[in-house]
Amino acid sequence: MAKQKSFKNLSASPSTSMTPWLGIAIIIVLIDQITKVTITRLFSYGESLAVTSFFNIVRAHNKGAAFSFLAAESGWQRYLFTGIAVAAVVFIIYLLKRHAGQRLFCWALALILGGAIGNLIDRVLYGYVVDFLDFYVGRWHWPAFNVADMAIVGGAGLFILDELRRVGK
Repeated sequence: MAKQKSFKNLSASPSTSMTPWLGIAIIIVLIDQITKVTITRLFSYGESLAVTSFFNIVRAHNKGAAFSFLAAESGWQRYLFTGIAVAAVVFIIYLLKRHAGQRLFCWALALILGGAIGNLIDRVLYGYVVDFLDFYVGRWHWPAFNVADMAIVGGAGLFILDELRRVGK
């Protein structure tokens, strides 16, 4: 009788290959870039489409970081955030190589890597990040975001979960 793998232990795996993790990151980059290209072809800057009573699709450009941090600066922030993203990509690849057998940790890294590369491509090509998902309540709008941002937040959530599991052991 063949032994079945248990899903209980997501934090460790005997595999030490980086290939699956890089594959996940590449899928995130592809989805992110396809959605951004679609938005830039279908919408003019600032144009919005109401989808529900709490969600719009809008074409927005973010020259800053999260929540448009430093977006109003003169342009130097493009190079700062590009440099930070390149350093993050290199460091994440190093961590993936070193910890490739830690499944949950590497899922987190792969999601963040894909998101970082997706937004890095925008910064290099356009000087800003294309955002298009606009959720709101009444007149209060959450800052617009994109697939790369969702991957980064999801990866951060998995980091927290991974750390909580480690502390619990």
